[in-house]
Amino acid sequence: MIEIYAFLAAFAVQILAVSVLYPSWLIRYARVRVTSIDTERLAQMYPDVDPIRALERFLTPYRRVNVVITVLGVLLLGWLFNLGRRPDWDRGHVELLIMAYYMVQMLPLVLLGVFGAIYNKVIRGSLAEVKRKAILRRRGLFDFVSPFVVFLAVLVYILFVVFVLYIRQHPFPGFAGLINIGAVTLVYALNAFVTYKQLYGSKAPFDTHEGRVHTIGATVRIAVYSCIAAVVFLSLLFTLALLELKKWEPFALSVFFVINTLLCLTGLIAPPRKPAADGSASAARLGSEAQDLSA
Repeated sequence: MIEIYAFLAAFAVQILAVSVLYPSWLIRYARVRVTSIDTERLAQMYPDVDPIRALERFLTPYRRVNVVITVLGVLLLGWLFNLGRRPDWDRGHVELLIMAYYMVQMLPLVLLGVFGAIYNKVIRGSLAEVKRKAILRRRGLFDFVSPFVVFLAVLVYILFVVFVLYIRQHPFPGFAGLINIGAVTLVYALNAFVTYKQLYGSKAPFDTHEGRVHTIGATVRIAVYSCIAAVVFLSLLFTLALLELKKWEPFALSVFFVINTLLCLTGLIAPPRKPAADGSASAARLGSEAQDLSA
């Protein structure tokens, strides 16, 4: 019974972290980022556009959607509490329900990303003929993530492959075999693609050099941390199965979602790895932005 109460506590934290804490931090991040827009250039192209007012108009429905999702989570928590007191507690159905709810929690963020991508594409097309001065300094992965963290991401992947190959010799019911390696490899490949696009892709319209550096750093850190978290989580699930402790899987699932959210927050608020490397005011401004987010 203790594993059920532990899961319910973890799920309550999941609701708070993903649907309350993360949106509030993301709103603060968006407000800091909008101040780094090249307002002079924006005013020349679109004199009637006020980016701060436009952001606030968007944030209003974003808050409302997350409030609705939070209420749904509280209702779901109450239902799970009553279900956990019944002897026919179905762990498999509960896990599917938790994952479905987490996808709903992530839906506002996904829609935000899609909207931003479409907006950037449209604006970039309208600015195709506009010339602007570029900052030619090329940045690499280690400007944003330490070599140790990258090494750790590679190491846990290798250890996971070895772990899966070992379990194949002593499989437990429901073990998917090499498909697990393929799934983790896909996660790494997708995050590597996102990292490459951030490092070497085209710049967002009206974004200053300082703002772009901060966005790249946040995205790259989240990508690397997510890879490590995914491998550790799958390894934990396999370990629970080997030890015949699968009844703890719902708890582990909610804890993983909470940790993944906290890693995303860390990626957003962390300052640049080497703020003094630029030797310019832009680096100092980036550090002040990070301090504003963490304040």
